[in-house]
Amino acid sequence: MQRLIRHLESRAGWRGLVTAFGLGGLAALAMPPLHLIPLLLLALPGLLVLLGRAEGWKRAALIGWAFGWGHHTVGLYWITYSILTEAERLWWLVPLAVPLLALWMGIYSAIPAVLAWRARPGWPRALVLAGGWVLAEFVRGWAFTGFPWNLLGSVWAFAALPVQAASVIGAHGLSLVTVLLACTPLLGRRAMAGGLAAMLAFAGFGAARLWPAEPEPLPVTLVLVQGNVAQEAKWREETRWPIFRRYLELSREGAEAALREAPGTRPVIIWPETASPFLLADDPEARRIAAAALPPDGLLLAGTVRAEWGPDRRASKLFNSLVALGPDAEVAALYDKSHLVPFGEYMPLSGLLPIRVIRGGVDFGAGPGPVALPLPGLPPAGPLICYEVIFPGAVVGAERPGWLLNITNDAWFGISAGPYQHLAAARLRAVEEGLPLARAAQTGISASFDSRGREAARLPLGETGVALSPLPRAGEPTAFSRFGLIVPAALTLLALLGGLLASRRRG
Repeated sequence: MQRLIRHLESRAGWRGLVTAFGLGGLAALAMPPLHLIPLLLLALPGLLVLLGRAEGWKRAALIGWAFGWGHHTVGLYWITYSILTEAERLWWLVPLAVPLLALWMGIYSAIPAVLAWRARPGWPRALVLAGGWVLAEFVRGWAFTGFPWNLLGSVWAFAALPVQAASVIGAHGLSLVTVLLACTPLLGRRAMAGGLAAMLAFAGFGAARLWPAEPEPLPVTLVLVQGNVAQEAKWREETRWPIFRRYLELSREGAEAALREAPGTRPVIIWPETASPFLLADDPEARRIAAAALPPDGLLLAGTVRAEWGPDRRASKLFNSLVALGPDAEVAALYDKSHLVPFGEYMPLSGLLPIRVIRGGVDFGAGPGPVALPLPGLPPAGPLICYEVIFPGAVVGAERPGWLLNITNDAWFGISAGPYQHLAAARLRAVEEGLPLARAAQTGISASFDSRGREAARLPLGETGVALSPLPRAGEPTAFSRFGLIVPAALTLLALLGGLLASRRRG
């Protein structure tokens, strides 16, 4: 370790910035799907060493920025796939989009770097780095409508046991603990022993929380339908009926399998985000055909686009929606996505920017926000369309639902790390809120989790088919579901203030 520290300390000038960039990229490899968590024991201590050699706050900011640039370039590389779906129109964005986005995101790493540089070396600097990192995560989840993707705590979401503490401290709290644990190699043997003890305590808490048997599930079988439709083929006129037929056939097969394998349960068929190539809420004939695929007591929860029509019968506004249909083909419930994706579903500053990424020129409208959606014969659902599921503390409204339903179209991101990272966020929301979560994804990964984040069903990425899952019962409200972001925010402030005050007393 001392030899490595001396090598890092010798990296001055531009070499130090390149090293910081590489360390940031190394830290991203701890994210899903690789979960190479031990690499954080090199990446974050390396960042602290580079900050310890910084001559001033500006140099510290540059080091932090370079670290964040590398971290997000590697962690978000998969965004390029979404551009390749329209390469003939947006080809020029391919080499620019991710590096420029990551360059901007690097600002959020410059903040904790400057704060840590001001702190005294040793555990005060580690505390300040951890607190500053999570403070930046909070800001990143709020600024410019928010982008809390790849919170560092998600490195533990490869299984249910390591993430049970999220039921108290949330994903942000896991990020705080993760940074502190990763810094222990620089803090001596006592700190490393303390870190090991903390990990054992977290594992013990997780085991205790998972020990009680799960209550009997509800008499419902969820049929998660994964059509595996490529994004570039999705909206072509000649593919609409073939795609619709694929979903209808998979739904019939899934309903038959549910009645055969779980007799006495009610089949609830779930289609992903915008799975229907027809506007189900507005098209009675499409609803009639879809309802014909349902068994007598079945229910279809389908992702679809919904339109509001102007006087000239042209769509004046579009909505990314979830519609519930019974065998009578009537709309039983409707939810409109509220947290829209900038540049994907609406153009920010559209009057000022010279480009128009959204084809057709019509922005999507936003719904009212998180709701407990009443569904006939089921507990109310908390619908979350696409990346609405990545926001900790913002997936449940005033009324607590009985389960969470995440429909998404990860076909934008191909066979890449993106869908795995999205799935990890979904698992964390289930643990935080103590609610089961079902997830239907266009190309995968479709899955379901119980209220403690244990996986009940999964359909792998890039496969066509259905996955059958029981509908687990809701757990008791967790500490996080009661207090939300207050607990991790308080821990973040304690870490920051503790490190800064210790630095001032000994400075």
